[in-house]
Amino acid sequence: MADDYLVRVGTLIRDARRHKKLTQSELAEALQTSQSAVARIEQGKQNLSLETLARISEALDTEVVAVASSTPLNLRIEGGRQLSGAIDVRTSKNAAVACLCAALLNKGRTTLRNLARIEEVNRITEVLGSIGVRTRWLPDSSDLEITPPKTLDLAAMDETAARRTRTILMFLGPLLHEFSEFKLPNAGGCDLGERTVEPHLHALKAFGLGVVATHGYYHASVDHDAYAGGSRRIILTERGDTVTENAIFAAARIEDETTIRNASPNYMVQDLCFFLQKLGVEIEGIGTTTLKVRGVKHIDKDVEYHPSEDPIEAMSLLAAAVVTDSEITIKRVPIEFMEIELTLLEGMGMKYDTGPEYLSANGKTRLVDLRTIPGPLKARKDKIHPMPFPGLNIDNLPFFAVIAAVAEGTTTLHDWVYDNRAIYLTDLTPLGAKVQLMDPHRVLIEGPTRWRAAEIMCPPALRPGMVILLAMLAAPGVSVLRNTYVINRGYEELYSRLNALGANIQTFRDI
Repeated sequence: MADDYLVRVGTLIRDARRHKKLTQSELAEALQTSQSAVARIEQGKQNLSLETLARISEALDTEVVAVASSTPLNLRIEGGRQLSGAIDVRTSKNAAVACLCAALLNKGRTTLRNLARIEEVNRITEVLGSIGVRTRWLPDSSDLEITPPKTLDLAAMDETAARRTRTILMFLGPLLHEFSEFKLPNAGGCDLGERTVEPHLHALKAFGLGVVATHGYYHASVDHDAYAGGSRRIILTERGDTVTENAIFAAARIEDETTIRNASPNYMVQDLCFFLQKLGVEIEGIGTTTLKVRGVKHIDKDVEYHPSEDPIEAMSLLAAAVVTDSEITIKRVPIEFMEIELTLLEGMGMKYDTGPEYLSANGKTRLVDLRTIPGPLKARKDKIHPMPFPGLNIDNLPFFAVIAAVAEGTTTLHDWVYDNRAIYLTDLTPLGAKVQLMDPHRVLIEGPTRWRAAEIMCPPALRPGMVILLAMLAAPGVSVLRNTYVINRGYEELYSRLNALGANIQTFRDI
């Protein structure tokens, strides 16, 4: 079995065991094996025969493999508990996917260290594997090794996996170096309303890429003669993260200088630039809105890189502390990408301590350990809205909804980027929050909230889904959050890590 498949099956076995309220030792006794063997199985570190799977299915009274393909994962949450202790911020989802796509530029072996083992990464590795790229998790680690074939087989692409992630759009930049014509399935991912791909096409047109959208596919053609002749300047029509990354991919294998203006200086773009520098690509202006890229025509280098920590996960953990009125220590917080969020929270009355700065394993990103101090909050008088970095991160905005719900007064959130996401925040209402939808982009939230338990279907968007989970942590009683696949797209081992802080989150499936 492939390593990632073993991990997923192991997770299903663990979930089914917990649903049956069995310990690892009790399941081991039923299987006539050791507790350590069960632990290895649940960690995805044990090869499984069909006979073993059948015995496990019998012991747990569930068809493990059938469950894996068809039954949604649900959460049962006993809320109203304070959290305590320390928790590390894991590495960035968005940096991981950027570096995975960038590995297509390299003919050598790429090793990404301490990568987030999340569903979004699984989808991309499935797509990469289907077109001939060999990926494997190194033993007893979260290090992913990526080895490309001599020629990519795009005709064999796993379209089901590709359509489940918007990241597939980020293949455009790397693939234009390899093919004169190719097609990609239409992108998926979170349901956040209509998001045009026009900014990507505008950015890549300067590199000879033309795209025609037909039902279900993007058909790309590349005029490689457009590469020839001197430096080029690209002005992005939006300061988007993935748009900037696609432009960087396109520039990374062109020896002439490319200037990218109105570039995103956000955390995942910086990680991508640091990674490409290790491949020999020269990049100036990292962390600014103007990048100068001088590429390498042929990249064939064995390289390793450590993606940095995730500021969105850091914000998620910070919000968990706020809504549960808890003192916890959040370690490895990428402070450069949290400063606006923390400043807004200070204005609402939040108190916290930070330790001295130190560097992430990439040698670039500044980290701190942050201790939350419980206390009452007041609503912010001005509306809270996102801006491109160094402003409030668009992915961190939803967490201010659940924070505003515990603050005294009325807060306005303006999510001007996405068409649908503000609407999902009204799902806080069954949990007791007073949320008024003013229009598809703005919500009015009145606090403080008297939380109550509820059963809710998880919104089809990652950050709003996490917001509902956080509110359930605050709500006394037992809540149920159904069909949580979207949360697993962006968070690694989230439930067990929160449980280690004192939460009570149990996974189960409807059987």
